[in-house]
Amino acid sequence: MGGNNKYLDIAKSIVDIVGEDNIVSVTHCATRLRIIVKDREKIDDKKVEKIDEVKGVFFTSGQYQIILGTGIVNKVYAEVENLGLKTLSKKEQDEAVKSQEKGIKRIMRILADIFVPIIPVIAATGLFLGLKSCIFNDNVLSLIGASTADIPAYIQTLVTVLTDTAFAFLPAIITWSAFRVFGGTPVIGLVIGLMLVSPALPNAYSVADPKSGVEAIMAFGKIPLVGCQGSVLTAIVTGLIGATLEKKLRKIMPNVLDLIFTPFFVMLITMLVILLGVGPIMHVIELNMVNIIEKLINLPFGIGGFIIGFTYPLAVITGLHHTYVMIETSLLANTGFNALITLCAMYGFANVGTCLAFALKSKSKRIRQTSIGAMLSQLFGISEPVLFGIQLRFNLKPLFVMLLTSGTGAALLSIFNIRSNSYGLAVLPSYLMYIYEGHQLLIYFIISLICVFMSFILTYLFAIPVEAMVFDDNI
Repeated sequence: MGGNNKYLDIAKSIVDIVGEDNIVSVTHCATRLRIIVKDREKIDDKKVEKIDEVKGVFFTSGQYQIILGTGIVNKVYAEVENLGLKTLSKKEQDEAVKSQEKGIKRIMRILADIFVPIIPVIAATGLFLGLKSCIFNDNVLSLIGASTADIPAYIQTLVTVLTDTAFAFLPAIITWSAFRVFGGTPVIGLVIGLMLVSPALPNAYSVADPKSGVEAIMAFGKIPLVGCQGSVLTAIVTGLIGATLEKKLRKIMPNVLDLIFTPFFVMLITMLVILLGVGPIMHVIELNMVNIIEKLINLPFGIGGFIIGFTYPLAVITGLHHTYVMIETSLLANTGFNALITLCAMYGFANVGTCLAFALKSKSKRIRQTSIGAMLSQLFGISEPVLFGIQLRFNLKPLFVMLLTSGTGAALLSIFNIRSNSYGLAVLPSYLMYIYEGHQLLIYFIISLICVFMSFILTYLFAIPVEAMVFDDNI
């Protein structure tokens, strides 16, 4: 592709193939140009994929998304703006997409919006826990002639504050985020969330432990009154009820009373409804959900692990993987570990093996470049370039190899009972979720390498398409 401005040429090619009259608006995210179009059927995907730097395309949530990669997408988007097309901020286009979504897609979007902002906090807490397990370990301390008994009480207290706070007040964090998503005032949600785990209430974990001696307070002689520690579903429902109530009250409350009385009634009514009614029911449902997932994970011979590992990439492709974050949060809050993300993580390593095979065996310069770029993205957890630029693009054989590898790796991890203590990290950064115990880290590392090599070998031998074996250096 010639010309002095490579990115202007790319932008013009995209607009020509998609159709200027077919484009409603354009925006971008970290790796993708996202276009709302009038008629998806008018776009020739094969022609778009042949444009320089394009690593794949897909259509989801009302948007035609063109994968260009980090950095490149910003430069192409700037040229699209210069061409005079209607451009929107990511937030504006997301709002337009949301208004069109219904059913399961809308639920997926809501869950993603609630949990994405809190993932960094929980992931960081998991790393703190991992470091604590490493440093406050008698085997490690013995190397310098010390033991955990030598650590001053004030240091242990400070470390406990650092590692335990996020999970102790998890319902408050989620309720804050849910209020924001459902259109309420986030600080009201935060206060209501803190009420759910108030020290004045019997701790839910203590009440569940017969040895603790702590019992629920009985309201009206019939309703058990306990805290909502670790209850993710309760926090989400609290956000929905509270924000909905707030919006309705603000419509009817006189302006002179709105500032004080709207928060007053929202906090009072929501607290009573949740603690006396919805909360206990949601917590029972959530615990049963966690139990089902744990039973699946612990099926003999790694069967459950294989099922999860094989199906998770399909959930990513369809967008259903956002529900996994809610389940992972519940597992962490109620068990202290997250075996689910461990079993799902192997697909990232399998993708790396796929990219290596394409990069080394392909004769097509364009496909080799796509493979190397996709692999670099995947190493740090961004999987769209691999999924849509390779797995779904070439006769589905690479996809099947990846699914098989992901399932096999997950089965092995399940057999060895490997579990992370965090979430939100993938491929290279994911090793940090296992530093809390040397055995866990070692087994996870070995199995992840097995997945890379298994996917590489199977892809290299059986899944490289004919079109990748054609020289295109002159294109």
